[in-house]
Amino acid sequence: MLKVNEYFDDKAKSIAFQSDALPATIGVISPGEYQFSTQQKETMTIVSGVMSVCLPGLETWMTYGAGECFGVAPDSTFRVTVEYDTAYLCTYG
Repeated sequence: MLKVNEYFDDKAKSIAFQSDALPATIGVISPGEYQFSTQQKETMTIVSGVMSVCLPGLETWMTYGAGECFGVAPDSTFRVTVEYDTAYLCTYG
């Protein structure tokens, strides 16, 4: 079953689903800077656009484009910045 998630006054939206291997979401983030929290391990793959990310415990921002991915540890927070609508696929676990 699909579940729609909306965050930050509808500036980030995703659809949750069960992939063939792991639970996942696919979504789009509008321009801005945001802070996300994790409950479990996440692997985020950029589908379209560019996302700058500041991972937990780091001061340095890394930039990821289409086809690139990064991981986030469980029970942590991370910051992202996008300059234009950016699509992503996130798997959990």
